[in-house]
Amino acid sequence: MRIDTDWKPATADERLARMEAIDEIRQLPHRYGLAVDTRDLDALAALFVSDVRVGKEAAGRAALAEWYGRSLERFGVSIHFVGNHVIDVLSPDSASGVVTCRDELEVGGEWHVGMIQYWDDYRREDGQWLFRRRKLHRWYLADALTRPGWSVGVNADAQTIRTPLLPDAWPSWDRFWNARGRSPR
Repeated sequence: MRIDTDWKPATADERLARMEAIDEIRQLPHRYGLAVDTRDLDALAALFVSDVRVGKEAAGRAALAEWYGRSLERFGVSIHFVGNHVIDVLSPDSASGVVTCRDELEVGGEWHVGMIQYWDDYRREDGQWLFRRRKLHRWYLADALTRPGWSVGVNADAQTIRTPLLPDAWPSWDRFWNARGRSPR
């Protein structure tokens, strides 16, 4: 998805702005993965521009949070590991990128592993870099032969430091499921 119209800054200030843009944009996919995995729909929607398109007929962060809520309730636990991230800064206020990610999804008590790629468009809005659009592409999603279960092996040894269980440690996880009147397990 390389775009050959990459912005070429002419001054030191423009070069610094471009470097800051890349650094800020690089955080977006990581924050996205964390928000999805913790079911923090407010944090997730806040990563997108205020007028984000949601399907063909809806727009805005509230509509996006509602859409993600419906999408994510099909899964129990999800784990996103962000890998490669290529960013093309097209102008002082727009950029595009490609993000490769490994995901693990709990579906009906079974684990699925996959590799995905997001094709992103970014826009700077009110001085902050945000997603304008994310388009998911998938290499595969396959059943994991070894099915880990929630809390297996965690805190099993009394001699080790007690570890909070994920994703339950996140307050947004309980809020998400309580709002739907059910438990993920």
